[in-house]
Amino acid sequence: MFAWRLLAVLTGERPVHWMLGHTVGEAYEQLVRLAPANPLRAAGNALRADGRTARPSVRRCRAAPLRPGVVEAFASVKAGDRVRAMAFRLERGPDRKWRCAAVELGAEPAHRAPHASARPR
Repeated sequence: MFAWRLLAVLTGERPVHWMLGHTVGEAYEQLVRLAPANPLRAAGNALRADGRTARPSVRRCRAAPLRPGVVEAFASVKAGDRVRAMAFRLERGPDRKWRCAAVELGAEPAHRAPHASARPR
């Protein structure tokens, strides 16, 4: 659920303040810095077969307990023809609710030159 929430904010689909009750500590400030660039939005004009813009999606999400009440998680996000990494930490508060405490994105992939066999002749 948190991976999808973070994806919605980092694609510009939802405003950052949508995460106010779901973050603690530095996580909200990290989102404030990251979100304006919409870093997980599909690159360019990534279109689906029906002509609509491709919506980024969580491909895979895994979590590992770090200690009681703390979970480190990562997700791979498909955005157009790119796959990006997203890591986040969840902490359980005294009210027993999980909140995001940190967010980190993998580096922006470098643009690759087309493969030699893909060049027009």
